[in-house]
Amino acid sequence: MQRVNLSTVSEFVLVGLSDAPEVRFLLFVLFLIIYLATMAGNITILIVISTDIHLHNPMYFFLGNLSLLDILCPSTTVPKMLKDLLLEKKVISFTGCMLQLFFLIDVVGTEIFLLAVMAYDRYVAICHPLHYMNIVSMKLCAHLTIGTWVVGFLNSLLHTSLIFTLSFCDSNEVDQYYCDIPPMMALSCLPTYSRELVILIVAGVLGSGAFVVTLISYLYILLAILRMNSESRHKAFSTCGSHLTVVCLFYGTTICTYVRPSSSYSPHQDRIVSMLYGILTPLLNPIIYSLRNKEVKCALRKVISRVRMAL
Repeated sequence: MQRVNLSTVSEFVLVGLSDAPEVRFLLFVLFLIIYLATMAGNITILIVISTDIHLHNPMYFFLGNLSLLDILCPSTTVPKMLKDLLLEKKVISFTGCMLQLFFLIDVVGTEIFLLAVMAYDRYVAICHPLHYMNIVSMKLCAHLTIGTWVVGFLNSLLHTSLIFTLSFCDSNEVDQYYCDIPPMMALSCLPTYSRELVILIVAGVLGSGAFVVTLISYLYILLAILRMNSESRHKAFSTCGSHLTVVCLFYGTTICTYVRPSSSYSPHQDRIVSMLYGILTPLLNPIIYSLRNKEVKCALRKVISRVRMAL
């Protein structure tokens, strides 16, 4: 068996978004504003949920976890990107690259499973409203949430170990503004077919499983809504509308990022498209929930009122 040498590369060079100084400064300002807005929006959602007793139920417990993930997701890549744009220092250590990839896969994987759990929660709430509190207890919520984080962690551990036990010896230039699986595999000295196959199978099984749960849940929800009167139908749409919008946004941006024909692939396009789920989705999620959800809007007004009174 060929021995893998991990000492050939001690650091990587991230290509970044642009080499033009004036463009880099504009990008720095733009992404700094987006990042701060993302942090503010998701932290606000967490504060609102934790301080309003009316939101202490399974639906908002899951939403709080989603906001936490939306804080962690851009925080794995954006601060480093901002530093590179400002200082032109695009180097990242081997360990730093490994940790960045690990946390990114962990967060994105956990979010896929959490969205499936949230879809099941909405299915029970709409299709079995009288038994909702008995079926979706806080104990079950805690177990399901812990499960999503554990599966996301194990999935990320597998992916990261497959990537960083490769031998990198020809080049250390990562054709992306952060460490991601495709550009990292492109740097390998060894054949990567078997590892790509394992990653594809694992990601396919876990991702498809979560997607099927989400899809089936919403098919049952749709059938239940079609049998309701107009008033109940409107209430049901308001109950699951925000989550359905977030699901469509997440899967839409992820598909745009990874499910594209190889003939249309270009590194520059890949860098731009990858921002959709890594930066855009975490920014829009709290906006969607605050604009479309009456309970969140009401709780948000209470928090703002308390802050004004304190000042």
